[in-house]
Amino acid sequence: MCGIVGVTGTDNSVSILINGLEKLEYRGYDSAGILVNDSESNNHLVKQTGDISNLKKLVDNKVKGHSGIGHTRWATHGGVTVENSHPQFSNDERFYLVHNGVIENYKELKQEYLSDVNFKSQTDTEVIVQLVDKFVVKDGLSTKDAFKKAISLLGNSSYGFLLIDTEDPETLYVAKNKSPLLIGKCDGYNVVCSDSVAMLNETKTFMEIEDGDFLIVKPNSVFVEDKNGKEVTRDTFEVDIDPSEADKGTYPNYMLKEVDEQPNVMRHLASKYLDQDGMPVIDKKLLDDINKSDRLYIVGAGTSYHAGLVGKALFEKMVKIPTEVVVSSEFAYADPLLPNKPFFIFLSQSGETADSREVLSNINKKGYSSLTITNVANSTLSREATYTLLLEAGPEISVASTKAYTAQIALEAILAKAVGISINNEKANNFDIKQQLGLVATGMQAVIEEKQQIEEIANEYFVKANRAFYIGRGIDYYVSMEASLKLKEISYVQAEGFASGELKHGTIALIEEGTPVIGIISQDKTAGLTRSNLEETAARGAKIITIAKQSIAKDGDTFIIPDVDELLTPLVTVIPAQLLAYYTSLNKNLNVDRPRNLAKSVTVQ
Repeated sequence: MCGIVGVTGTDNSVSILINGLEKLEYRGYDSAGILVNDSESNNHLVKQTGDISNLKKLVDNKVKGHSGIGHTRWATHGGVTVENSHPQFSNDERFYLVHNGVIENYKELKQEYLSDVNFKSQTDTEVIVQLVDKFVVKDGLSTKDAFKKAISLLGNSSYGFLLIDTEDPETLYVAKNKSPLLIGKCDGYNVVCSDSVAMLNETKTFMEIEDGDFLIVKPNSVFVEDKNGKEVTRDTFEVDIDPSEADKGTYPNYMLKEVDEQPNVMRHLASKYLDQDGMPVIDKKLLDDINKSDRLYIVGAGTSYHAGLVGKALFEKMVKIPTEVVVSSEFAYADPLLPNKPFFIFLSQSGETADSREVLSNINKKGYSSLTITNVANSTLSREATYTLLLEAGPEISVASTKAYTAQIALEAILAKAVGISINNEKANNFDIKQQLGLVATGMQAVIEEKQQIEEIANEYFVKANRAFYIGRGIDYYVSMEASLKLKEISYVQAEGFASGELKHGTIALIEEGTPVIGIISQDKTAGLTRSNLEETAARGAKIITIAKQSIAKDGDTFIIPDVDELLTPLVTVIPAQLLAYYTSLNKNLNVDRPRNLAKSVTVQ
């Protein structure tokens, strides 16, 4: 997600905001801004595109204040411009707002309530701040009631809001739904942030906010209402990191931390490999070598093999080169019949996978070009391949790969887009990868925020299960394979992923009363078929769970994911599966990060 910071009650506000934004740079962003209000009630709004260093150049001695808000933005609505960066503000410059998330019905709200308003940006965020202003100035509501009324109109949109009324600048108004926000309790002042790392220099005492909460934060007090309008008290917690566990942070284990990091990985990859116009920045020699090939081979093992299956769909749609995905341990010894100009893409989190290296050694002897996509710079596969693209996902410690899988798919999508536009492929030209990765990141975060429901499903269906099946068609089948691997490797439940149409060719014999069968339904043309296959298993006593895309979801679906381009749905549909595996393992009292018999990097053949 984008980054939010806020502070009230200290003359050091500017420094706190800037330092907080710098701590959130790892999330990925394309613009940043702050608003501070000084003791003479002067507003100082500073916004800039690009790095925070660009913003800091505009913050001179005149920019000072006792309270303020700040934001790092990753564009989803509107391009990368100063006008579209946050904070957004009302036309009378009374209200300023920063926001993480997506307002799904912002166009309808704009048309119904604000048809006479002159908008300065293309963002969904400006709609909210203009609504608040209208409800206060024209309808006579208090700022609190106006803000709550605006929020009540948002349906199930995802948001983390931080609002400041410059007529009462020491009061910060806060609300959240499916987007993380914390309150930091300081000595004589309070802070707001979307991640505790932003404010660890100020405090180690934080208050976590629940979905639907509405807060009023003053220098020496925090007022909280829950989603029912009832005043409540939220517990605080201490962030006291043991140096030996520093890379785990406040998480109980690495896997949960790495699942939660995936939205940020999407944004970071976009920042790394896309320019401000959303165009891929990839070595032209690499693109030329791929274009010269007559067949692509994606080589991987385990999770990387599954990411390669999704890559096959991406490359064949946008590059129009036949693509094969091969298991490295088989391909290394198969003596395959190769075409004249093959190109090889190796997927490996560690860059040290022994079977994949055997394949690379073989093709190097034959003089073929290759690319390694890995998370580890200067690893063996990176050094020995012709080209390398780094996942930039940060260390992945848990044996069960999560963020490396989604990073591999996202980087494959960026690469496919780059090759596709170099040959003027229509699908590639029309594929707005930057916007889509932004929607993916938001969708991932929305699913991650549903942890409680996912844990309940895991406890009800999986903890005592002997076996489970994931099914789907096309890309959903590929995700089913990865989902089942996650479940079996850390919870020891016998799980398999199948093409749903193949169930009736033998596997349905394994369905017994209470067997969990999870259907992944994200592709329009096969949704009905998969639902029919699920009904066949239900007739044999299976317990049905569904992961469905919002636009084709039906009443009774278990998990509904936001709509993204069909080629990128695996990035979101896999999140509930990762968390189902996590909570099944956790509630069976197993070692989530270190499952038996498994190693993180497989360096033997």
